[in-house]
Amino acid sequence: MSESIGPMPTQPRMHRLIAEDGTLEGGIPEGLGEADLLEIHRLLHLSRAFDDQAFKLVRQGRISFYAGSRGHEGAQVGSGYALEAHDWVFPSPHRELGVHFAKGATPFEKMSHYFGRATDPTQGRQMPNHFGSRKLNIVPPSTAVGTRIPHAAGVGFAARSKGDPTVGVAYFGDGATSMGEFHIGLNFAAVFRSQTVFFCINNLWAISVPLDRQMGVPTIAERAAAYGFPGVLVDGNDPLATYEVMKTALDRARSGGGPTLIEAKVVRLCAHTSFDDESRYRDAAEAEEGERKDSLVRFRAFLEKQGLWDAAKEAELAATVRRQIDEATAEAEAAPLPAPETLHRHVFYEGPEGD
Repeated sequence: MSESIGPMPTQPRMHRLIAEDGTLEGGIPEGLGEADLLEIHRLLHLSRAFDDQAFKLVRQGRISFYAGSRGHEGAQVGSGYALEAHDWVFPSPHRELGVHFAKGATPFEKMSHYFGRATDPTQGRQMPNHFGSRKLNIVPPSTAVGTRIPHAAGVGFAARSKGDPTVGVAYFGDGATSMGEFHIGLNFAAVFRSQTVFFCINNLWAISVPLDRQMGVPTIAERAAAYGFPGVLVDGNDPLATYEVMKTALDRARSGGGPTLIEAKVVRLCAHTSFDDESRYRDAAEAEEGERKDSLVRFRAFLEKQGLWDAAKEAELAATVRRQIDEATAEAEAAPLPAPETLHRHVFYEGPEGD
């Protein structure tokens, strides 16, 4: 008879502050005022409008490729809003649109990236959905998922060694947790108490592979226990809860407490990319259920219950954001392509300015 190996680790509790109907179940996180709440709402709308526009541009043949963030906005904006300007973001290939906007990227910069124009912060040299900005400390992602996770651990280690308050933040999807770099990064950060936050946006699908085919435990957050630091599970459709757990993790890292793994549960409300036919592997009912939990709907209901929002303000915001996206699209499409003579720039180190 085989002997029991003991009880399995307790699953983390799902952290949530706003119910699906917009009712506030907990307190508004410390430090967030009315202006912050309205700005979070604007960023949610901006992300969704940009996403809708980009898919249209692909279908029109005006840009070549797009991987959407629809359904991920609450996790992206909520976590991104907690970041400081000096924090470094190491994205996965596709799903950080709201983080970019929360960090200060403009619709024009983002559109310039998709059109491959010289006005892109990386001068049109990256693949689509590989946005980066040195000004904003956003590292361009790698197409190979998970490869930026050790980099974030390394930046966190360097910051701690120097007494610098900077935190390295790795964003990735559930599929990246099946890669060796995930385990390497988490183990390094644990051993050296790196100032790092590992933020997993879990939309339940690694392209077409469901989560239960990737791992044998119910949550990604509980895997942090094996490395000796906290794992937090949060409702990624709740921007306030996501902000709160991210702010707590950032404060912990800056104060010498070490890394944190955050798992934000969301539902992907679009195909994996503009080239993907998700009807071949996914039940449409899942997306329909996700629409009911949509962070934009939930956060608007929350603001209305707080007396901060109404239908007229919603219509005005939607029109303003739509105009901004249209203007950014037209301006970026008309911007110049990178000059041919700059082809070899930014490939090798060119020395300090003036060398």
